[in-house]
Amino acid sequence: MNRVFLGLGSNVGDRISYILKAIEEIHKYIGKVVVASTVYESKPWGVEDQKDFLNCVVEIRTSFCPLNLLKKIKTLEKSLGRKERFRWGPREIDVDILLYGSRKLYTKDLTIPHPRIKERDFVLVPLIEIDPLLKDPESGRPYSSFLGGVGIYLRPFCSLRPIPS
Repeated sequence: MNRVFLGLGSNVGDRISYILKAIEEIHKYIGKVVVASTVYESKPWGVEDQKDFLNCVVEIRTSFCPLNLLKKIKTLEKSLGRKERFRWGPREIDVDILLYGSRKLYTKDLTIPHPRIKERDFVLVPLIEIDPLLKDPESGRPYSSFLGGVGIYLRPFCSLRPIPS
């Protein structure tokens, strides 16, 4: 079983319901959800003229290889009602593969580690919350060492402990 971190986000409709349903579906069909971070509310990133997001990170154990995991995630997003819009636009649910063990992967469809982990407070903070000692597979530096370079504008929204199942 592979240790994988996923980032979840939603800013359309009942945002927390989309997050909770995604976690439930991930647990049923993709891998065992080990822990979930706090859910944070954050300003949109990339395209700012849209509603605020709810974001969290979950750690899972899965047997799927990275590309099959990506296919499963895309199917899950679609089944939960995600509509394709423009890059960084509104999303019913968005699930990103952030880390897959200490693996590095660079393909047309998938980059691991996620290339913008160190730029996004809504990913970096919940990731560190789950594992404060977690290291970036590319640099070997702890993710906590990147906090100084990122503005933190998150607002805690709710806790998911214990993990809903």
